[in-house]
Amino acid sequence: MAIRERKKLEKSLKPHWVWAIAFGSAIGWGAFVLPPDWMSDAGPLGVIIGLLLGAALMMVIGVSYGFLIEKFPVTGGEFAYAYIGFGRQFAFIAGWFLTLGYMCIVALNASALSLLAKFLFPDIMAIGTMYTVAGYDVSIMQILVSSLAIIIFGLLNIRGAKFSGNIQFIFAMVLITGIVLLGLGAIFIEGPSFSNATPTFKPDQSMIVSILTILALAPFAYVGFDNIPQAAEEFNFKPQKAFGLIIWSLLAAGLAYSAMILITASTMPWQDLLNVINSRNIEWGVGYAIESYMGRLGVFIIAAAVSMGIFTGLNGFLISSSRLTFAMGRARILPNAFRQLHPKYNTPYVGIIFTILICLIAPWFGREALLWVVDMSSTGVAIAYFFCTATAYKYFAFSEAGQKKNPKAVVSPGRKLFSLLGLLSALGFLVLLLFPPLPSSLGQESYIALGVWILLGIVFYFANQKRYNDISRKDMNYLILEKEEI
Repeated sequence: MAIRERKKLEKSLKPHWVWAIAFGSAIGWGAFVLPPDWMSDAGPLGVIIGLLLGAALMMVIGVSYGFLIEKFPVTGGEFAYAYIGFGRQFAFIAGWFLTLGYMCIVALNASALSLLAKFLFPDIMAIGTMYTVAGYDVSIMQILVSSLAIIIFGLLNIRGAKFSGNIQFIFAMVLITGIVLLGLGAIFIEGPSFSNATPTFKPDQSMIVSILTILALAPFAYVGFDNIPQAAEEFNFKPQKAFGLIIWSLLAAGLAYSAMILITASTMPWQDLLNVINSRNIEWGVGYAIESYMGRLGVFIIAAAVSMGIFTGLNGFLISSSRLTFAMGRARILPNAFRQLHPKYNTPYVGIIFTILICLIAPWFGREALLWVVDMSSTGVAIAYFFCTATAYKYFAFSEAGQKKNPKAVVSPGRKLFSLLGLLSALGFLVLLLFPPLPSSLGQESYIALGVWILLGIVFYFANQKRYNDISRKDMNYLILEKEEI
């Protein structure tokens, strides 16, 4: 039967490659571009505590991911988990929001490359300035740089997961080396001092508010560790290792973020640094801070590090976006083309090309407008976390009495507690993002973008629901999970 056709991805990813996909995607460009913005919201210590607490909460959520990857090692991640726990309608919701989130981050990483080029070669990047969007000048050179990066990494991904995983690991190692060199410079070169990081919290704002403001960003800051389940079908190792890879990738990401906050804040009194950045309209504050004590050598090091961060983000989220659309195509919620594999490289090339085409639109709108959409995508990521942890919660039991009520449940009170805490954390992130009185809530433009995406999802679902819903439960189980009973 044609409906039972289920193409499979090649098992070619090694453990350290998968770790690099998760770590590199979680770090991306953010650690090298956003510290001044975050410090202005919370102060250096407020940012570090908020980010490390966020990493800890992500680890709690990671318990659920580790279990579900072990039990269902298929591509699709939260799309598959939402289906297992709540059915096909909720699977579509999780998949719809995640697709947007992944594509936004691909586009934002590409725009960060233009930002880097603009800092290094301001005159060249100003060539062909056409218009301004939300105060950001858009030039043809910026569009070309971002577009070229998207196209190159899309073509590299078509070449195969083995190739993508290998270069991802190399990029991640160069990124870590860059952070270490910048840290050594801050310690041993005259000028930088940890005393510059005072006051440690934002003045005229409570410590709790400062920490919560940053904590709300955790779904965005660490999105990338959930690329691991997207690649689960391609593991060439036992899926039981996935949980350890999640924990180590989150720990490394949290430490990398914290190191860059400390390095940036130590260069000069951080409030003075923010004043200089704002008064001179400096677009890359971290680059300016590093140059102030390491000169052009520091600029070269951080340029190399941020390039690696951008490349790992581009590569990692192209992998995940294409695997997610492949899983949704295999489940027949997306057109049949999405479940096709490249005849030579056995990769989901249609999803890769689709991601490229969508992301090539973004550079024309400028970086500020893109940030509105990315802020909104944090909501989608938190929704995906909720479905994963809620499904895991249903699969654990506190005792044998609970197992009698649900024979499929595994008696594991510790992991059930962690899945519950993860579930509550995901709901907490949604409250922080969507409750307007809180300073961490989305801006007006992000709410509008969220509303537009929800409306598009409703239209898309009703346009495709007949084919999607006509498939029997047994056939859908097979298409998504490669098993008829769950």
